[in-house]
Amino acid sequence: MNPSVRRRLGDLFGTPFGIAVLACLVLAGWALWTGGALDGPVARHVRASSVYVAPGVDLDRAAAERIIGNRRLVVLMLEPGADLRQGCRQVERAADGTVVLVISRDSDEYDTYGCALLPGRDDGNFGRAFVAEMTISRGVDTFADRPLEALKVVTVNYDLLVKAGTVPDGARTISPSLPRFLLAGAAILAVVAGATVLYVGGRRAGRLADARRRRRDGSADARGALGAAAAVLAQQIIDLDQRYARAQRQAYVSGAEEAFGRRYLALTSDYAALLDRVAAVDADDEEAVRELVERVDALSRRASTLAEPPRARPKGARSRNTPPSGG
Repeated sequence: MNPSVRRRLGDLFGTPFGIAVLACLVLAGWALWTGGALDGPVARHVRASSVYVAPGVDLDRAAAERIIGNRRLVVLMLEPGADLRQGCRQVERAADGTVVLVISRDSDEYDTYGCALLPGRDDGNFGRAFVAEMTISRGVDTFADRPLEALKVVTVNYDLLVKAGTVPDGARTISPSLPRFLLAGAAILAVVAGATVLYVGGRRAGRLADARRRRRDGSADARGALGAAAAVLAQQIIDLDQRYARAQRQAYVSGAEEAFGRRYLALTSDYAALLDRVAAVDADDEEAVRELVERVDALSRRASTLAEPPRARPKGARSRNTPPSGG
């Protein structure tokens, strides 16, 4: 094996994830093997049925299955001239625990081969298995032209073997192999775990989305408050600008009006600088928006103070163009 490939495989299967993948592969292979993935068509069929009918053989399989019922009996109806011994070998694992009778038509009689796949057939139950194999096909040649009647004879022979204690009593049960149960359990566990992860992840995503929505709503509210405050301030400055323009047209101004003009120009300068900051602020930056709202409110209070009516002009008021008199 290429050293780089060996190193990559070592890196993969040397981790917990790689070990889990390897375990799943082994379990899947075990399930395929015990489930009959490598079986031939005959063995694959008898895993779930008591009767196999080869292509070209005239037999009502549904009626034959009803005759056999749930007995631990499997009948293979093969084509004439077939290798009966090979047919028995093919179902040795698929029909384990049953009595198998392989039949094929041979002129006016049946060619039969029995194999009792009973527990311990190669040890303590060898004699019982031999008796079952010799007895199960007795009398079938009488009904060579009526295969269903021949099957009834086979079932009678089987029942006699059960009564004699040669074949263990009980119904044949067809159930999935252990690896399939394990795979099914693993699949259920994976579904439950996946659903749990999705549920927890969905709740977390929902909480995050709700938090983002609240932040967006808060930012929108702060941005709206900033826009409203800026609009109020703009209207205040417009009103103050009219007063400032009137003062500029007057021939005589008081000291209060001169102070108003200076404060108004400072206010408009600060307002112009504030507009640049408002235009550049990030709407998602709550702290910056809140700071600008406070700044706009402060300028609005200054504008309100400037908008207060001026006091009456004192007698010492002078003309804008008249120089002060000497002493």
